[in-house]
Amino acid sequence: METVTHLARPLYAAALFAVVALSACSAPASGSAPSASGPSTTAASSTAPTASASVASGPFGGYSSAAEACDAVSTQATGASLLPLSAAQGKTAELEQKKAELAETAQRVPEALKADFARLNEVALAGLSDQSVYSNGKFEAAMAPVTSWLSANCH
Repeated sequence: METVTHLARPLYAAALFAVVALSACSAPASGSAPSASGPSTTAASSTAPTASASVASGPFGGYSSAAEACDAVSTQATGASLLPLSAAQGKTAELEQKKAELAETAQRVPEALKADFARLNEVALAGLSDQSVYSNGKFEAAMAPVTSWLSANCH
């Protein structure tokens, strides 16, 4: 029973973050572009999972529109919060695919979100082997700037 309690707390936190991420981006405002609060220079990463499609090169990063960027960021942020659930189910191939999609999104997000989303990716992956990232606030801290970006840029 102690194992169930030990797993329930991080999974509850993951579900809470999923709800927050989904509610932050229901639909982008028409004609609005993600704000560029960071530098507008673009850097291609040598670790990009795909070729030029993953490079954040425009106002929407590697996405063709604000709607596409908002949808991808919201979906992948929610997915990051649910990685421990996928791991607990023992579906290794599915987990690996979700990790690859999260890493690809980290490469494609708009420049203003790139560092924050990379940090979320890093913390979410760390949470697979150390679930204390959910109880000690690290995941919440990594998710906060992403949900703030969603709130500011996706309506």
